[in-house]
Amino acid sequence: MSLFITFEGGEGSGKSVQAKELYRRLSQLAVPVLLTHEPGGTPFGKKIGRWLKWAKDTDISPLTELMLFNASRAQLVAEVIQPGLKSGKVVISDRYADSTTAYQGYGRGLDLAMVKATNKAATQGLTPNLTVLLDMLVEEGLARKRTKKQDRFERETLAFHHGVREGYLRMAADEPERWLVVDASQSKEKIANIIWQRVSQLLSS
Repeated sequence: MSLFITFEGGEGSGKSVQAKELYRRLSQLAVPVLLTHEPGGTPFGKKIGRWLKWAKDTDISPLTELMLFNASRAQLVAEVIQPGLKSGKVVISDRYADSTTAYQGYGRGLDLAMVKATNKAATQGLTPNLTVLLDMLVEEGLARKRTKKQDRFERETLAFHHGVREGYLRMAADEPERWLVVDASQSKEKIANIIWQRVSQLLSS
């Protein structure tokens, strides 16, 4: 049974940890599963991801960001996600189109209708069965990242990050049947169990 599950959240929310944990649980049960991430997931996407996150001495405009993220995404959908779903796998992606709506739409202030239309073109209209939002206070998430080298997005203003969080919560409120909002300040084990409860329901339905 193919399922498409995405993980979303602001900086330091623990998405990658939980995406890997879900992948591990499914693998242990011998469920065919594939784990990918954005930006990246393909050789082409990795190059774009490096530019977007680590470009120095380059002022990348919000519109350019939108186009580059979606170029990477279009390749990921065509090369990894669609083939995985067609072969009956559970496909887990650490970030997907909702990241662009949150970051470039709500965070950067680009026109939301334009962002959503561009996302739809890149994804060929492919929507996740479940989107897990790991939500926490902006300041707490950023504090978790302070010990590491910070990328372009992590170095952004608090106002930007608050806009991103607000965007995520609005999207989740608009589509409650698709989104699972989890308090990311809880223990990793508790968060993993909450997510597993929802995923196991989807697998058995």
